[in-house]
Amino acid sequence: MQKVQLKVLISFVIVAFLATACSTSPTGRKQFVLKSDAELTRIGTEQFNQLRKTAPLVKDRATIDYVACVANGIVDVLEGKDAEMYWELAVIQQQQVNAFVLPGGKISVFSGILSVAKNQHQLAAVLGHEVAHVTAKHANERASRSIVTNATIDVAALVLGGGYARQTAAASSTLRTAGALGISNPFSRMQESEADLVGLDYMAMAGFDPRESVELWQNMNAQNESRVPEFMSTHPSGDTRIEDLVDSLPHALLLYNQAKADGKAPDCQR
Repeated sequence: MQKVQLKVLISFVIVAFLATACSTSPTGRKQFVLKSDAELTRIGTEQFNQLRKTAPLVKDRATIDYVACVANGIVDVLEGKDAEMYWELAVIQQQQVNAFVLPGGKISVFSGILSVAKNQHQLAAVLGHEVAHVTAKHANERASRSIVTNATIDVAALVLGGGYARQTAAASSTLRTAGALGISNPFSRMQESEADLVGLDYMAMAGFDPRESVELWQNMNAQNESRVPEFMSTHPSGDTRIEDLVDSLPHALLLYNQAKADGKAPDCQR
């Protein structure tokens, strides 16, 4: 009886949430988005403004102009609402090899990434990836997925715990761990892989050499001494990313050659 009840309740929760909204990612993948883009943009803008007030920002004009030059090249190939978005950039003075994006087109680049992204093309691979997270609505999708996952886990934990607080808490903890490995982590890896491939097209369309994306991830692998097993990580392994990028290079090179034929020849110098 309990198993039947569990299935019915979980099915009801999933259908109730997922039936409310649906969209398509840039790769044609079906997405469920429950959150308002305007709401996430407001939150992303607030966080970005706070970061610029508190983080140690790079003051070297040449470095700022270099990163901005590459970022502008990527953003210039966007169309529609993505092109109309108010894109902003912050270059943070930290040796951490990282970059991230907030909803609403707020890109943050840590100066440490420049030790791995050796030239404008490799930096374009990084920034194309971050821009793709925004255009693919990954923040919205992840927030929406979190709502569904947490609601489903709460219902399942209540049923498995039999209504008793201690048993319910234990069941909830177990389910959240299993959910992270079986749902959330693969979901995040799917988004990262999608951002890699969409970003590859962006950089190629902007006139940056997409073959350098492979070099970037080889540099990343060389620097990454401790590798978390892929099934435990929210990101694909470096080797997986390289394989996927190599498979996608023929299409990206067509875009790159067309961009060159159209006279796109970025010259971003540090």
